[in-house]
Amino acid sequence: MHLDRPFLGVLLMLGFCILAPLGDGMAKLLGATVPLVMLLLVRFAMQAAILVPLCRATGRGIALRGRVLRLAWARAALHIAGIAMMFTSLYFLPLADAIAIAFVMPFLLLLAGHFLMGEEVGWRRFTACIVGFAGTLMVIRPSFEEVGWPALLPLGVAVSFAAFMLVTRAIARETEPVPLQAANGLMGVAILLPLALIGTAFDLAPARLVVPAPADLVLLGLLGVLGTVAHLLMTWSLRFAPASTLAPMQYLEIPFATLFGWLLFRDLPDGMAAAGILVTVASGLYIVLRERATPAPAPPAT
Repeated sequence: MHLDRPFLGVLLMLGFCILAPLGDGMAKLLGATVPLVMLLLVRFAMQAAILVPLCRATGRGIALRGRVLRLAWARAALHIAGIAMMFTSLYFLPLADAIAIAFVMPFLLLLAGHFLMGEEVGWRRFTACIVGFAGTLMVIRPSFEEVGWPALLPLGVAVSFAAFMLVTRAIARETEPVPLQAANGLMGVAILLPLALIGTAFDLAPARLVVPAPADLVLLGLLGVLGTVAHLLMTWSLRFAPASTLAPMQYLEIPFATLFGWLLFRDLPDGMAAAGILVTVASGLYIVLRERATPAPAPPAT
């Protein structure tokens, strides 16, 4: 049993908030030269290559069975779908805009917890969900006017990752996080490799395998490492600090995405998008604070 070490947990979550949008930036750089399925295949192959040996070195098994195995396959498919939509959206949208729109996910999780799992959600948090979604629409509108339907892809990312989180919650008590992520990497490869082979055989542009240029090869390696390490940092942060402490920090992804978007692409959100980002962040932080202020239900009397 370990003691809480909030400062270490905060540092680890800060690392996640830096590495996750930086990895998305690598994907945006590669999007013009490397097909989507190959990007995804390398991302999941690197995850497996890093985490499977780590599990073996620490004596953790990655074999899953029964209900957990079935849900883990669904989780891997949702993970692939979410990342695929994010990478595709980055071909059209500034980095900060895409990530900010995808941050509608906490609102979707709150509503799903209420309607699907019977969790109590007061009128204040419902109102914050509505306001947060309005902020998301403020980010979408200028992007939609400029690029059309691809501006909606981050909403698909939010739906996929909300479902991903619900499935993860359903099996979290029956498996350890690192072995689950290792298995997720292997399952991702098992799903994506046949798609890449078929895409190559039939010369399907988004799915074929290509020989990357040396610079692209370096970026592909970075993409896989950053994505894997970022999620490890998030997992480990929760070992040292409560989720209620760490949840507000996730919104730091948006300013870091804005910074990387400017450094790498000279992209900045326009006036309405910037206002929408502020509204979305404020609404999300309000929900987090309400969650912390609302006492947990008392256990039933025995």
